[in-house]
Amino acid sequence: MIKELFSENKQLLSFEVFPPKKEEEFANAFLVLDSLAGLQPDFISVTYGAGGSTSKRTQEIAVRLQDTYHVPALAHLTCVSSTREEISSMVAALRAAGIENILALRGDIPRDADFPSPEHYHYASELIGHIRSLEGGKELCIGAACYPEGHVECPHREDDIDFLKRKVDMGVDFLTTQMFFDNDVLYRFLYRVLAKGITVPVIAGIMPVMSVKQIRRSCELSGTVMPPRLQGIADRFGDDPAAMRQAGIAYATEQIVDLVAHGVEHIHIYTMNKPDVAARIMANLSDIIRPRG
Repeated sequence: MIKELFSENKQLLSFEVFPPKKEEEFANAFLVLDSLAGLQPDFISVTYGAGGSTSKRTQEIAVRLQDTYHVPALAHLTCVSSTREEISSMVAALRAAGIENILALRGDIPRDADFPSPEHYHYASELIGHIRSLEGGKELCIGAACYPEGHVECPHREDDIDFLKRKVDMGVDFLTTQMFFDNDVLYRFLYRVLAKGITVPVIAGIMPVMSVKQIRRSCELSGTVMPPRLQGIADRFGDDPAAMRQAGIAYATEQIVDLVAHGVEHIHIYTMNKPDVAARIMANLSDIIRPRG
């Protein structure tokens, strides 16, 4: 289980992949897995489509990671469009398939949803509590998301930290941050959560910027701020894909170097199914972050 890795008091490096939406795209997805697994991460998380649209594929990829590549898998599970019965069935299916690590998320609210409704979850903390209450739920490793710049739907940062404490109190083993581009934002966040009594491990989520259009859209949706230095890079190289890719890899590498230098040992890279980008970053960090094993 992933929570056991933290007790070993070592650096952790993880990647994220997302399942294909179409069956015919699975062959390429497996090539991505093969390349990422070859970089020897400590675990790989597998995302979960809106409303559970890729739930079956999430499980299939997670099983393949563990059975074929022997890399621990972290299966995402969102609850906003699911009933408690549906979640119970999905957790049972994951456990039956040998998946012991779950990232419990509320998920994005669909635009046309009648939300909230009595049969659905309102918050990720409810999902976490429900998983823990299920048969075998106490033995699972459960992670949750946290937001160094505050959740986009929460106007007050202190309220956001209170909501995070509620998730942790329901039984979270570790937290993974949303992307951020200013390390000082993370350092201030870590002080605030510690002051609130949140002591579970926090994994820093790093997003290499490959496309200016995509990252600006992501920042708009998530409330993440692009600091002036990154904004300058985007303005200068945004129209040159090769230059932007190189600059994005360099920026992500420098973020990770600074994090490790300041004692943040657990790094998660949002690879966007681009193993070549992950490989370049890992090559830059070859003497800073050691492969597992």
